[in-house]
Amino acid sequence: MKRNYKKEYARDHSSKKDKLDRAARNKANKEEDPPPGYEVDHKVPLSKGGGNGKSNRRVVKRSVNRKKAAALRKNLS
Repeated sequence: MKRNYKKEYARDHSSKKDKLDRAARNKANKEEDPPPGYEVDHKVPLSKGGGNGKSNRRVVKRSVNRKKAAALRKNLS
């Protein structure tokens, strides 16, 4: 079965909050400039009231950050 990318985008990325979160994530990645395979992680997630300041950011392996995000999404649903 073929993936429906438009449906996935509408489901996961099209709300105003999603767009603002993505913009904040892109800004943090640009400021921190992590090496390949790494991402900027928010110690206290934005969805839990964490800020986007340097004191709430750290560079971690992409796999670690994605696991943390998946666990957070699972707990929120």
